[in-house]
Amino acid sequence: MKRFYVLLSLCLLTLPCRAETAATGAAPTGVDWFVGGHAKYRLVYQTWPGDSLFHEALGSSSDSHFLEARLKLAADRDRWDFGADYQFIGAHADTLGLPGDLPGPFWPSGDIASDERRWWNLTYRVGDDDRTSFVHRLDRLHVGYTTAHTVVRFGRQAISWGNGLVFTPMDVFNPFDPAAVDTEYKSGDDMLYGQHLFDNGGDLQGVAVVRRNPVSGKVTSDQSSLAVKYHGFVGLNEYDLLAAEHYGDLLIGLGGNVALGGAILRGDLTWTESEPGDVLSGVVSLSYSWAWGGKNVSGLLEFYHNGFGQRDGAYAPADLLRNPALLQRLERGELYTLARNYLAASATVEITPLFLLTPTFLVNLEDPSALGQLVAQYDLRQDLLFTCAINLPIGPPGSEYGGVESPVDDRYFSAGPSLFAQLALYF
Repeated sequence: MKRFYVLLSLCLLTLPCRAETAATGAAPTGVDWFVGGHAKYRLVYQTWPGDSLFHEALGSSSDSHFLEARLKLAADRDRWDFGADYQFIGAHADTLGLPGDLPGPFWPSGDIASDERRWWNLTYRVGDDDRTSFVHRLDRLHVGYTTAHTVVRFGRQAISWGNGLVFTPMDVFNPFDPAAVDTEYKSGDDMLYGQHLFDNGGDLQGVAVVRRNPVSGKVTSDQSSLAVKYHGFVGLNEYDLLAAEHYGDLLIGLGGNVALGGAILRGDLTWTESEPGDVLSGVVSLSYSWAWGGKNVSGLLEFYHNGFGQRDGAYAPADLLRNPALLQRLERGELYTLARNYLAASATVEITPLFLLTPTFLVNLEDPSALGQLVAQYDLRQDLLFTCAINLPIGPPGSEYGGVESPVDDRYFSAGPSLFAQLALYF
């Protein structure tokens, strides 16, 4: 608890001590409004092997249909700004009737969006059944004040920290699944955010994220987060220093990026003081862009160490239950992997300025097992984007991507190849 208040004091240091007047002394202007958004239709076709626990319930394949619309409203006047994103999600999916708390990277989830842990419950469901669900929610709702050097914003919003491109150990606020195809919007959290910009180009950011205990429904400090991050420069190179109390655990992070010729070396190292003891996690990646056969290519190679992960492929239910720190982070959506060491390789090829092709491989270095993914993105016309992805899990039964053991003999939490297709219209 003492650490919580120390970090809260550091967060408050990022707030302005007084309101600043405009240097020009100009009279207040009117309100500037912005309205926009998108509508997305998504199809996910998933196959299930014969030894999958889901085969009995879903058969050899299942399909899921999602319609997601986001209406964005923003306004600003002088130094004040306001933002609100209304989100509608309609789903018709074979997997909605299945539980969403199963161990493994490919489990179907019956939960589309939830404010179970968030401070404000801004999510409402109507007409739910085993295959159909409709969700109305506010994914952004915040008010902010900006001066020449300081930003303060309160409400539901999203932040991203860290230098990992695939795996992000320093980004503990709703990080993306490394295998996610659509990463346009992170889910928002209810927080107080402050940022102060220094004359040397560095900045200090502080956040206080308020959450509820999902069992009692009460706001508690051991469910909330306080974090302070400094971003600075050494010549042309950048570095980050992080201190946080996150769900009652002390978290210290160090990261940055360095130019190596035409490439960029970046990485993060985190130390967590948690119940099982001191835990180190880290990521290091090398990214490089070049021209190949007249095509622009951007590639990366990334190594990730998950200090909370299982050793030696021990993914049986009894083994996972002995690692509650890992299960808690999987359940909170902070981690998406079970083992300790991974290698990611990816390249984005610009076939044409309107057509991008991105092959990606996520390799578990301990099973071994892997996930192969091929994403194609094509701009059909202005404001109309088509995205398609093929996912291919590789590995024997009992491995992470081949399917971890289930409590049922000779059945695994496994999935076969899948197809993702999405059409997005922006307005």
